[in-house]
Amino acid sequence: MIEKHLVPPFAPTMKSIDPLAVEVAGLVHHYGNFVALKGIDLQIHQGQIFGLLGPNGAGKSTALKILTTLLTPTAGSAHVAGIDVIQSPLQVRAKIGYVPQMLSADGALTGYENLRLSARLYDIRGKDREQRITEALQFMGMSEAAAKLVKTYSGGMIRRLELAQAMLHRPSVLFLDEPTIGLDPVARRHVWDRLLELRRQYGITVLITTHDMEEADFLCDELAILHQGTVTAVGTPAALKQQVGPDADLNDVFSHYSSGSALQEEGGRYRDVRKTRTTARRLG
Repeated sequence: MIEKHLVPPFAPTMKSIDPLAVEVAGLVHHYGNFVALKGIDLQIHQGQIFGLLGPNGAGKSTALKILTTLLTPTAGSAHVAGIDVIQSPLQVRAKIGYVPQMLSADGALTGYENLRLSARLYDIRGKDREQRITEALQFMGMSEAAAKLVKTYSGGMIRRLELAQAMLHRPSVLFLDEPTIGLDPVARRHVWDRLLELRRQYGITVLITTHDMEEADFLCDELAILHQGTVTAVGTPAALKQQVGPDADLNDVFSHYSSGSALQEEGGRYRDVRKTRTTARRLG
């Protein structure tokens, strides 16, 4: 198992000189009369694992679709790996990997066949293709399962295969939408370990959306919280917890910045109120 403390953390002092992997400025998107994004700004530095948090409907999926060139914004700008997602979407796609929340691997094919199909889509040919497939399978710990049909895989194995598919063309930025949703704790940890190792070995930038606060706390160097189409907080997990209170966890942070309510309530701090109400519910 790879422990997070063994992976060198992203150094905040380097932010002023490190190039940006993702830069978003004044990003707006309308679905008819509904405004999904209300002018958000984000900066993600190379080598970071960055978490995008927020309740359903906050705008996370819309932002992710714009950054992966699946959606054109109404206004504002977005650059990925230094490339304008609006002006040069094909160049952006060559620089990114994307693992959606929905199943993307074909269950009727073997793991190897899925990777071979992905390699063809990325125009990876000949010996290079076979070498990259072999390396991807080894890296994800799936060499022995390569010849088996994906429909026989566990959820964790499928997720690792999808990560392997997304990494074949060696992208600069990897986008993951709820990467461990539905996985058991062991499978979830295996995915976390692979993501940390990807960052450690290749310096890849990862942007994830998640509702799992433990995952966000363990993996992410920095977080942004979206609420009703706006960014309500940005910072490291530790800094955000400190802002909410000395005993706050990320669940407190999430609730505070995505509820629109103030930290202080009559009767004490947010965490004290939460403890009181939890005790009251337990006692009936």
